[in-house]
Amino acid sequence: MAPPPSATIGQMITSVFLLLLLLAPVTQNAKSMLPRTDRELLEFSLNLEYLEAEFFLHGSMGRGLDHIQPGLAGGGPRPIGARIANLSPLVRNIIMQFAYQEVGHIRAIKSTVPGFSRPLLDLSVKSFAKVINKAFGRHLFPPFNPYANDLNYVLASYIIPYVGLTGYVGANPILKSNTSRKLVAGLLGVESGQDAVIRTLLYERATLIVVPYGITVAEFTHKISKLRNKLGRAGLKDEGLVVPTYLLGRGVLTGNVLAGNTNSLAFGRTPKEILRIVYGSGKEQVPGGFFPKGGNGLIAKSYLKKKKLDNLPSLV
Repeated sequence: MAPPPSATIGQMITSVFLLLLLLAPVTQNAKSMLPRTDRELLEFSLNLEYLEAEFFLHGSMGRGLDHIQPGLAGGGPRPIGARIANLSPLVRNIIMQFAYQEVGHIRAIKSTVPGFSRPLLDLSVKSFAKVINKAFGRHLFPPFNPYANDLNYVLASYIIPYVGLTGYVGANPILKSNTSRKLVAGLLGVESGQDAVIRTLLYERATLIVVPYGITVAEFTHKISKLRNKLGRAGLKDEGLVVPTYLLGRGVLTGNVLAGNTNSLAFGRTPKEILRIVYGSGKEQVPGGFFPKGGNGLIAKSYLKKKKLDNLPSLV
């Protein structure tokens, strides 16, 4: 005898409900299956990916992640001072491609680990001018404006993406999961490509004078790289477009279109080193620079928390 229709419907609803209960944890747990270290390192990289995405999106189109894919921003505050740059069609097209690549990177990371919302970013003219002034040890006049023209924007692009690239190189050897290593390899491949394009565009203009400062493009890259080495406090992990021959290990060549050690292997950096650089303070526990309130995620916040504990009055 067939069950009454009402019983059949009730069974169907119960079955669907139980199925949803079973599936929901699987989706949630899929992002927590990775080893803790892997999750923390992958999430940490979001800080740099947010920074690059917003800089490239605003620079090429005048709008950011909140317009392109708002869900990825996670409700985080909008960047300070980001704007559209005065770019030629070719450079705008290249930067727009970079922008969508960075959006894809954020999506890929947040599909693998829980992630976090976009931190507060400072992409203002003032923020970039501070970096350049610190690199040269003096105030340039007028203040360096990354949005003024092609050359300034590409020089500003030299400041940011390479730092994230070295982070992936540094993280890869300590990742334990094949899922994590596969993701980082994919991210590193595209980030390296972006860096190569940026360096090539600048290398073509290495001897060009950056107006109105009377300083060559090559000298700008040298000073920026020197500053990052100083802030990172971990030795030589950064090189400009022209370097002494003894650093390259390639005879009489001084050209350095791609950065690498004496075996032409990419340099790697730790999260501590990266924070010291992007904060502009040389200290992983002192926020500032492009991250006025510091980065998000357990790694970045652990250093900020340590600073707060260090500042507590002694009870002894």
